[in-house]
Amino acid sequence: MKQYILACFLLITMQVKAQDEQNATFSPPFDFSLTLSGNFGELRANHFHGGLDFKTQGVSGKKVRALSDGYISRIRVTHGSGYVLDVVYDNGYSTINRHLSGFMPPIAQRVEDLQYETESWEVEIIPEVNEYRVSAGQQIAWSGNTGYSFGPHLHLDMLETATGDYIDPLPFFKTKIKDTRAPVAQGFMLFPQPGKGVINKMADPYSFQHTDSRVIEAWGEIGSAIKAYDYMDIVSNRYGVHTVILSVDGKDVFRSTVDRFSSYENRMINSWAENNYMKSFIEPGNTLRMLEAFNDNRGIITIDMEQDYLFQYTLKDVYGNTSRYRFVVRGKKQQIPPVTQREKYCFTWNKVNYLQEPGLDLLIPQGLLYNDVALNYSVHKADSAAISYTYQLHDKKVPLHSYCDLQIGLLYMPVADSTKYYIARINEKGKLISVGGEYEGGFVKARVRELGTYTAAVDTIAPEIIPVNPQNWHRNGKIVYKIKEEETGIKSYRGTIDGAYALFGLNIMNDQLVYEIDTSRVGQGISHDIEIEVTDNCGNKTILKDTFK
Repeated sequence: MKQYILACFLLITMQVKAQDEQNATFSPPFDFSLTLSGNFGELRANHFHGGLDFKTQGVSGKKVRALSDGYISRIRVTHGSGYVLDVVYDNGYSTINRHLSGFMPPIAQRVEDLQYETESWEVEIIPEVNEYRVSAGQQIAWSGNTGYSFGPHLHLDMLETATGDYIDPLPFFKTKIKDTRAPVAQGFMLFPQPGKGVINKMADPYSFQHTDSRVIEAWGEIGSAIKAYDYMDIVSNRYGVHTVILSVDGKDVFRSTVDRFSSYENRMINSWAENNYMKSFIEPGNTLRMLEAFNDNRGIITIDMEQDYLFQYTLKDVYGNTSRYRFVVRGKKQQIPPVTQREKYCFTWNKVNYLQEPGLDLLIPQGLLYNDVALNYSVHKADSAAISYTYQLHDKKVPLHSYCDLQIGLLYMPVADSTKYYIARINEKGKLISVGGEYEGGFVKARVRELGTYTAAVDTIAPEIIPVNPQNWHRNGKIVYKIKEEETGIKSYRGTIDGAYALFGLNIMNDQLVYEIDTSRVGQGISHDIEIEVTDNCGNKTILKDTFK
C-alpha cells in the first residue's frame, strides 16, 4: 500500500510539473522590439541551428535580461561561442546565451581572475546551485559579437531541463514578434532509389521548380525532397521551415516538425538534408524524432501504375501561416538500371564495416551509417613526392554519425620527427583539410566523420605571426596580431607583456590574436616588451618578440 501511495504521489507530482512547464511564460531578453536573424532548426553544416538569433539593432552592448526566475548554472569563455552564460529557470526550462560581449559583476571579475590564474583565454565556471540567483527582467549580461559570429546578435538556446532536449523558443515570444508571411518553396528534388527507381530514364536525382512545365516520368521507388524557407514581417532574413507535410493523391506520407532535438540527434541533419533540400523520406539509420513517415516504406513513394500521381507539399510556420505547392509525377514504365556493386566495397548501415587495403585500414562501427552505400573506391599516387597513396573511399561525401578509425601507411618518411605527419581530407577543390592524426608503426592514424578522399601529409612549417596596424594600437586600445597557419591549424598560443601573462584572445573569424590594453596592468608612456608564442597541431612553433609604447 505504501508503495502504491508513493507511486501515485510521484505520478501526480510529475503531472503537476508537466502542467507547470506547459504553462510557462517568459519575459523578453531585451527591452526593445524583438526581431530575428535566425530561427530554431535552420539547416547548418553538420548541425541544426539550436536556438533563436535575436537582432540587437546592429550594435553590441545591449542589456540581456533573465527570462524568468532561476539561477546561473554555467559560465564560459570559448573561441567558438565567445562569452557564454547558461541559466536554469524554475519553470523547467534552461537557456544558453551565446556571443555575449561581457558578464555582470561579480561574475566578470571572477572570469578574468580565472583566465589569469590558468593563463588561458578559454575558461569554464560551474557555480553552486542558486549561487547566482536571477529574477525575471534582471540584467544578466551584455549582448555582443564574440566567437564565431557574423554580426552583433544574441543566440539563445532553450532546453527542456529534465531531458536536455533543445526546443524551439519562438512559441514563448510569438506575441512579441510579428509574422504574417507563409513559407516559400524554392525547388524540389526527386531521388530514385538505387536499383529500385528511375526518373525520365535516369537513375540520378532530378531537381525542378513548381513552375516548370517539363513532364516528369518515373517508375519504381522514388523519394521526394523540398527546398524551402520561411520569412517574417519587417525584416528580409530567411528562416527554416517549422512544418513540412507531403501528401500523394490526397494521403499524407510524410511530416517533419522542427520543434525539438537532442544533442545525439543533431548530426542526423546530414541524413535528412542534402544541399539544403529537406528529404520527405527517412533513411533506415536515421532516428530523428522530428521526422514521421505514414506509409510502410519510410516515406518513399512507389510508382507502379501508368497514371498521374499528384504530389502536394504543405508548409507551415509557428504562427500557422500556410502555403501549398503541387506537382505531378506521371507513372511510365521504364527500365530500371541495376546497381553494379563490388561486394568488398558494399557497406551496410546496420552492421560493422571494415575495409583493409594495402596501406589502408578503415573500421566503421555499427550505427554510424544512415544508409547502405556502395563505395566507388579507388587508389592512386598523387605524384612522385607523395608520402602516401591517395585513397578515394567514395566519390561523394558520405557523412557518418560519429567518428571512426582510419589509418594510412607511409611510403617513406622525409622527416625523422613522427609528430609532423597527419591525415588530410581532399575536398572538391583539391585542397587538403587536416583531420589530425598520430604516427605509429609506419601508419598515420586519425578519426574521421565522413567518407571521402584521404591521404597522409607532413607539416614542418611553423605559423606566421604578423602585427596588424601597430601604429593604431594606442589609439584603439588593442594589440592585434594576424596568425597565418595553412595546414594543421592552431593548437595553442600564449602572449606576455614584460614577461607577465597577457590576456590575448583568438578571434576565429579572422585568425587574429587580440589583447585589449588594461592600463591597470600595462603602464602608460613607456615601452613594453611583447612575446607571442603560437604552436600548430604538428608541434611547429613560432615565437615573436616585439615592443610597443
